[in-house]
Amino acid sequence: MNHDAQKQAQRYIDIWNEKDAAVRRAAIDEVWTENAAYTDPLVTVEGRDALDATIAAVQQQFPDFVFRLAGDVDAHHDLARFTWELGPANAEAVVVGFDVAVFAEDGRIDTVHGFLDKIPS
Repeated sequence: MNHDAQKQAQRYIDIWNEKDAAVRRAAIDEVWTENAAYTDPLVTVEGRDALDATIAAVQQQFPDFVFRLAGDVDAHHDLARFTWELGPANAEAVVVGFDVAVFAEDGRIDTVHGFLDKIPS
């Protein structure tokens, strides 16, 4: 697989932070396949429309928080795993998660399996 997993993971995180709906949707269309699927303990969505709506809902729930990669992306074949954090821009993360991304042949993200390692009590 000839794609830069670190770069794609960062673009994925950037999409979760993009507040401009038109810009976010254009990025989703570019970074994700048509069959986009996202699953974590709280939600399962299929398709770019549902993914976009989920990201918008998370932004509404945490309007002043930002996502950021925590550490390096570990990748092999068509898989990448990485830890991310969500919290105020210059403060400790309130939520920490771990995602596994599955890439299509062309390097776009096809599926993400998400896990939540730290959530507010």
